[in-house]
Amino acid sequence: MREYLLIFITAPAGDPAKHIAETLVSEKLAACVNVVQGVSSTYFWKKNIEHETEDLLLVKTRAELLETLTQKVIEIHPYDVPEVIAVSLEAGATPYLQWIDSVIKTTNEGEKT
Repeated sequence: MREYLLIFITAPAGDPAKHIAETLVSEKLAACVNVVQGVSSTYFWKKNIEHETEDLLLVKTRAELLETLTQKVIEIHPYDVPEVIAVSLEAGATPYLQWIDSVIKTTNEGEKT
């Protein structure tokens, strides 16, 4: 059975978040990316506590694409250290999981790319 992931990515609000979402979907690294606007983030960076309003991307994909997806995010993300956190999906509606399979890349030869 294939393993599916929900990946969390934070990004600057607006166009940067939309660009990441569009890139991941258009390159078939993600079936769907929800952009949750206006997330308040507090974090430690360069010896300071920072407060920012960011967008949160919720990315649905398969585990086999995690490394490629992560590299793409690092390549296009404006942050020095972008957040890419993956959580394994324990279960999901079969038609939804089948839809994910139908629209994203696969690493197996002979299957849809």
